[in-house]
Amino acid sequence: MKIVRQICLYFLLFAVTAGVEAQEFNCSIQVNSRQVEGTDKKAFQTLQDELNRFINERRWTAYSFKLEERIECSFLINITERVSTDYYRATLNIVASRPVYKTAYNTNLFNYLDKNFEFEYIEYQPLEFIENNHVSNLTSVLAYYLYIILGVDFDTFSLYGGTPFYEKAESVVNAAQNSAESGWKSFENQKNRYWLVENMLNNSYNDLRKFLYEYHINGLDLMSEKTDQGRAQINENLTLLKNIYNERPGLFSLQIILDAKRDEFVNVFSMGTAKEKSNAINILKEIDPANSSKYSQIMNRN
Repeated sequence: MKIVRQICLYFLLFAVTAGVEAQEFNCSIQVNSRQVEGTDKKAFQTLQDELNRFINERRWTAYSFKLEERIECSFLINITERVSTDYYRATLNIVASRPVYKTAYNTNLFNYLDKNFEFEYIEYQPLEFIENNHVSNLTSVLAYYLYIILGVDFDTFSLYGGTPFYEKAESVVNAAQNSAESGWKSFENQKNRYWLVENMLNNSYNDLRKFLYEYHINGLDLMSEKTDQGRAQINENLTLLKNIYNERPGLFSLQIILDAKRDEFVNVFSMGTAKEKSNAINILKEIDPANSSKYSQIMNRN
């Protein structure tokens, strides 16, 4: 009997551990409904709880993640309008990060505000998602950004390693082409969900993804042990971003990366040599002119 109990306990522990390892995200979801008067706040709490389970308990890849390897991210849904009984307009702020090797520091990978977020939600109705079938704009939008986050995260560990996940995001976009909701179609504008994944899969802009790999593996991760060498590598690889800018100024995916890394660039190069500072400032001001004043801080810090 003792042996049987030990075997049962072993398999129970294995099942629990396997379940934890299958979860890719440690994601915090918040639903803010303060702008919408006269609504049932309990329904939004239910929505928040269901979305936390939808993201954190679902298996999104074929990979097993250890507890400490889960991707840190947050989704803030700010409901701005109740269009009808169960239909809402909102904004969605997505933030994701990854740890830097041998440090307690997390580096931003993605920080974006999607202003074209509409969805239907009926309390207690199951949240459905089918990758190649647009059954719910709510789950399709969230799944899309989860695949984008996976793509960016994998790109930082392996050169072009995020391709399978960008392709999954592309499948979500393709399935939404006949939907009434905005944000999915190429003709709407040049900065939406369609164009973000198009940019990431477009071979013309491969230098952007190469930068993600070089910046993290041979830059930030190296700086924990060889600070000067890692910073020098980052400085050298800024030319990859300049190549993208020269190819397509204003490219949506380039702007996304700059938004995530801008403050970090200032911190990294503020401790650099005079030559590194000068080179970084010149390139960053050229490719991100709207934020020139921020990059000027590099020269003024020690």
